[in-house]
Amino acid sequence: MKERILKSLPGIPLLLINLVIAVVAIWMFISGIGLHQPDGQGPASLARIIGGILLAIVAILSLTGLYKLEPNQGAVLSLFGKYIATTKETGLRWNSPFYDKRKVSERVRNFESGRLKVNELDGSPIEIAAVIVWRVVDCAEAVYNVDDYESFVHIQSESALRAMATSYPYDQHEEGQLALRSHANEVGQHLKDELQARLADAGVEVLDARISHLAYAPEIAQAMLQRQQANAIIAARTRIVAGAVGMVEMALEELQKNGVVQLDEERKAQMVSNLLVVLCGERATQPIVNAGTLY
Repeated sequence: MKERILKSLPGIPLLLINLVIAVVAIWMFISGIGLHQPDGQGPASLARIIGGILLAIVAILSLTGLYKLEPNQGAVLSLFGKYIATTKETGLRWNSPFYDKRKVSERVRNFESGRLKVNELDGSPIEIAAVIVWRVVDCAEAVYNVDDYESFVHIQSESALRAMATSYPYDQHEEGQLALRSHANEVGQHLKDELQARLADAGVEVLDARISHLAYAPEIAQAMLQRQQANAIIAARTRIVAGAVGMVEMALEELQKNGVVQLDEERKAQMVSNLLVVLCGERATQPIVNAGTLY
């Protein structure tokens, strides 16, 4: 059900008119009672009393058509269960007193989901939570397409977060692979698109969706930390070895190019071994000076 916009009447002039009608109704009622004497004016007094009562009823009924709307707020109008239209003009407004008026806020809202325990793409249990920023853009759909749009947003957000978390690994294992921990923007966009598809029928627009909490489940957190540390150590060692090999190659090439010293294969192997120990060792090495001959 798509919303239809309906113009409303300004409420302050109608409020003043109704007050005047109420004053007139009171005057007619009081004057009618005063004229109700046994001097032949009974019918006139009765007419004033009835007229005063009818005017009072009209004034009271008309006053029920007044309502107030604040900025970024809409009122869904219905007549005996049938949707009429939506009005969004702010201030004191007036519409038919027979319309049922349900106010819906169109302000930007946000909430943080609870920490959900799910299995990521590789099957490891993780804890994940997200912050969702949303607002109502179609008041009629929010009122009539779902029973409670706020509860609907919360439940669908948690459902979309679960589905998204199972689509990505926690850490990146391959080059170019999207992961929950390393690609927050891409994962957040995926979550936003997933939520928008689920909430479109409820007249809700998702403005932003971001992961606010991400961690391994407590039962495997220590093991995963050790794995991360091992991966970091391996990556660091790989980089150190690659750099050391390059430095050794450069040293041998410079020695041969400048003719500083001629080394046989055995001495080259020994020199390579010594340089790798020096460059790849975790602690500073203690050199031993050979005071004799090279051989």
